[in-house]
Amino acid sequence: MKRTINIETSKHLGEKVKVYGWVDRIRSHGKLIFFDIRDRSGLVQVVFDSKLNPEVFRLAKEIRPEWVVEVKGEVKKRPQGMENEKIETGNIEIQAEFLRILSRAKTLPFPVNTSGYEIKEEIRLKYRYLDLRRKRLIKNLKKRAEVVRFMRDFLQKRGFIEVETPILTKSTPEGARDFLVPSRLYPKKFYALPQSPQQYKQLLMVSGIERYFQIARCLRDEDPRADRQPEHTQLDIEMSFVEREDVLELIEKLIVNLVKEMFPEKKITETPFPRIEYKKAIERYQSDKPDLRKNKSDPNELAFCFIVDFPMFEWAKKEKRWKANHHPFTQPNFSSFEKEGKTPDECLREMKVHPEKILSYQYDLVLNGEEIGGGSKRNINTEVLLAVFEVLGHKREEIKRNFWYYFEAFSYGVPPHAGIALGIDRLLALFLNEPSIREVIAFPKTGDARDLMMGTPTSVSEEQLKELHIQIREKNGN
Repeated sequence: MKRTINIETSKHLGEKVKVYGWVDRIRSHGKLIFFDIRDRSGLVQVVFDSKLNPEVFRLAKEIRPEWVVEVKGEVKKRPQGMENEKIETGNIEIQAEFLRILSRAKTLPFPVNTSGYEIKEEIRLKYRYLDLRRKRLIKNLKKRAEVVRFMRDFLQKRGFIEVETPILTKSTPEGARDFLVPSRLYPKKFYALPQSPQQYKQLLMVSGIERYFQIARCLRDEDPRADRQPEHTQLDIEMSFVEREDVLELIEKLIVNLVKEMFPEKKITETPFPRIEYKKAIERYQSDKPDLRKNKSDPNELAFCFIVDFPMFEWAKKEKRWKANHHPFTQPNFSSFEKEGKTPDECLREMKVHPEKILSYQYDLVLNGEEIGGGSKRNINTEVLLAVFEVLGHKREEIKRNFWYYFEAFSYGVPPHAGIALGIDRLLALFLNEPSIREVIAFPKTGDARDLMMGTPTSVSEEQLKELHIQIREKNGN
């Protein structure tokens, strides 16, 4: 006899079935014992009758919650008035004829048949494999998989090619801190984990791919923040021979269709999504992530907007230097200088003297006051790129040494291109009305980047360090 998943048992009325799962709840009524058996699809009620099968009944009395069992029996209608409308199999039950214990379980550190919000998060994350048994989180992960599948189908139908880019890559001075990976085979050399596939996807445009996407893992060694993760997942997109509006129209169409298909209960406040200049957003809303909802207490209202025309640079007070607002590969917008009749060389000189005057072709997608995506038209002029890095405090020789492959590639003919990346974790958290992105990630880390379940980060053995040609030096006795 093949297994029947719980949700399918209603289709087998009057037939014998075999189900597997965890014992969710137990209710004992003298000569009758009721189990709620839980599998990936949901719950089904099983009845053990001492009169019909005393031996099976005696075994059922031993069972405790969260034990894993196999049950065989006949699917019957529940007695009139005993139906349970809260579950999909609430009109039937299985009259048990066979019971086998597959695995016993200790008493769990917390219940898994509640929402979980009432439980301290540190405990939930320590026992995440148990936390994931709860219905809400299983639903979130299912919806995440459905959303990713929708994104893939949407883009593939429009000629995009999904390409995986390397996880072991090169450390470059372009943004947040890299996670470094020491090389065993090449002493004193390191790989870096990718902050994003930025350079690879631009090189794919040089190769002629034209339309690329990837469900990409991105890793950044950032300072602890409440709702940030050292690793996150994004929908990464790059397109050749396009302008800004082509990218924005594609993303808007993707989002509108996604909401219609996957979240029909949600209502988008306004389409087309408003395009708001950065300067006007700051003046009007005092934020570059404005919340445009008409009713902020309505959990089903989705107010999207695009913020455009960002400054190219921002002053970092702590480091006392200029930083790229998006990243150095964004194309600066010299249109105001060009209208004044300035030559390309004069535009570059103006950027070096007055970085604060330069706008860029950067754009962000904002939802309900949260940034959920960002991108830009890319800079394909290597002289302008060198000038941008100089504004950021790097020397030309250093940049050419660090990005030699990039400049070499661009010397063989590069198409104009632009791209964007959407944060899948944050997008899902907002769509599912979750308070944190940790609620839509299978195995998240804490806000201070610790994995409480695995106990990482952790030390490694002296032998491993020796193989990697690394020695840990103590500082101030620590």
